[in-house]
Amino acid sequence: MQIKLGLIRDDKVLALLKEHHEDMCSHSPLESVHALDVSGLEADHVTFWSLWSEDELAGCGALKQLDSTHGEIKSMRTSTDFLRQGVAQQLLAHIIAEARSRGYQRLSLETGSMKAFIPARKLYEQFGFKESEPFADYQQDPYSSFMSKQL
Repeated sequence: MQIKLGLIRDDKVLALLKEHHEDMCSHSPLESVHALDVSGLEADHVTFWSLWSEDELAGCGALKQLDSTHGEIKSMRTSTDFLRQGVAQQLLAHIIAEARSRGYQRLSLETGSMKAFIPARKLYEQFGFKESEPFADYQQDPYSSFMSKQL
C-alpha cells in the first residue's frame, strides 16, 4: 500500500469522503458533525493523504494545523473493502510522524461518543491518545468525544 499526498478530487476519494460524511450524519445531528468538506480539506493549513492498494482506495486522513505546536486529525476513514487490514493504523502512524516532524507538541481529534465509534476510540487509545477537554473552537457536545496526545 502507498500513501499519496492530496488527490482529494479523485472520484474514489470524493466517494469515500461522501460516505464518511453520510455515516457521521447517521449517528449525530448535523450540528454535531465536524467533518470537513472538500474545500476545508483543500485549505492551506490542512494536509490530506489517501492510501492506495494499486488503483484501489483503501482509506484517507488529514492533518489540520491549529497553531504552530498543535495539530488535529481530520477525515480518518477506511474503505469498506479494506476494513480490518491495518489501513487506519498505517494512516494514523503516518499522520503522527508528520505532526512530530513539524514540531507539534500536541495532536488532538474529535470523534463520536456513540457505540458505533468505539473501534475508532480504541484505535486512538492504542496510539496513546487520551480523553481530553474540547480544544480549538469545539464545545462540549454529548455526541462528541475529544482525545489528545502529547508528542
